[in-house]
Formats: sequence, C-alpha cells, structure tokens
Amino acid sequence: MTLEVPAHRLLASGKPAGRIRQKNEQAIIQAAEDEFARHGYKGTSMNTIALKANLPKANLHYYFTNKLGLYIAVLSNIIELWDSTFNALSVDDDPGQALSQYIRTKMEFSRRNPQASRIFAMEVISGGECLTEYFSADYREWFRGRAAVFEAWMAAGKMDRVDPVHLIFLLWGSTQHYADFATQICQVTGRSRLTKQDMEEASSNLIHIILKGCGITPPA
Repeated sequence: MTLEVPAHRLLASGKPAGRIRQKNEQAIIQAAEDEFARHGYKGTSMNTIALKANLPKANLHYYFTNKLGLYIAVLSNIIELWDSTFNALSVDDDPGQALSQYIRTKMEFSRRNPQASRIFAMEVISGGECLTEYFSADYREWFRGRAAVFEAWMAAGKMDRVDPVHLIFLLWGSTQHYADFATQICQVTGRSRLTKQDMEEASSNLIHIILKGCGITPPA
C-alpha cells in the first residue's frame, strides 16, 4: 500500500540501522523535505540538500543513490504517517470519539509538518507520477476497507447515511487545507502564522461541522 522507504530498510546483515546511520538519514530526510517544499522536485539538487543537512554530498549518495530515490523516501514518510493514523479506525469504535481523534491528529500533523503536506499536494497536482505505485490495487483495497468502517457505522445506526468516499475526501481535504493554504488563511485572518491555539480552535470547528453533518453528536 505504501511506497518503500529506502532509509528504513534493514542493512544487508539483517540488523536495524545503527544510531549514527539513523541520525544521518533523519537529517537528510528533513533537509530534503525543506528543499522539496520550497523549490519543488525539479528545483532541488542533491548538493543543496547535502548543504542543508550539513553532510558531504558523498554521504548523501551513500544513503540515497539519487534525487528520485530520496524524493520517494520523503513521500513515503508522509504517506506512512497518514495511513497509520487512519489504520486505527475500527467498526467497534465510537464514531464521535474516533473521528474527533482522527481530525485532531491530522490537524496536529498539519501544524507540525506543513511542508510534508505541501510536498504531497504538489506531487498530486503535477500528475502524481511518483505516486503510481502508491495508488495501486492494494491502495484501493485499503481505501475500500476504510470506507467499509463508515458503512458498518451507518448500518448500525451510529451515523446518518452519507457517501463514505466523499466523507473521507472531506476529512483529508479539510485537515490538510491548514497546511497547504496556511499563507492564505493568515492573510485572511490577519495573522503572521497559525499558532497551536489557532489549530486547536480550527479542529474543534471541523469536528463540530463534520460530525453534525454525519448525524453524530460531538463528544463533550
């Protein structure tokens, strides 16, 4: 379902990567994320990423053979964080509690990792060539599994009947909006940046609007 993350593979010995290797890979991924978010894939070079990570360029190529491999690793990190959050959704959950927690988690991700969200958005807008593997049959099966949770809640009378596919799109779009369009939001609201309190207030409003629209009473 998710792309392979080269930085997370076991070493040839089968042992997990050592602490220094993990530290370097994390620094490279973070530097690459900053550069890709600022300049896009085409406008970013391995040299600028190496400088940002404060590592020799040769070290960069030791961990990631080329820019495309590093870019896919960045995308994979983003996807894994999003997918793992949605994986926790279960038919046995209380819809109000589960959706509230999911919205708050996604909003916190947007607050802490706005650049990651923007990289994903730019990739999709540009045609999603590097996400072909991600949007595979396995992914569609995973997506249908998430939609089935909502179907089960509706069948049990726990929420109003809505199209689960469009509900998932709404959940994704509304929470990622605060990362992808933070500049617009700040301009409209007169803020220099979105604070943690701003995001918490936005989360509460999204929870109220989305849950009410699904016939679910928001948790107290």
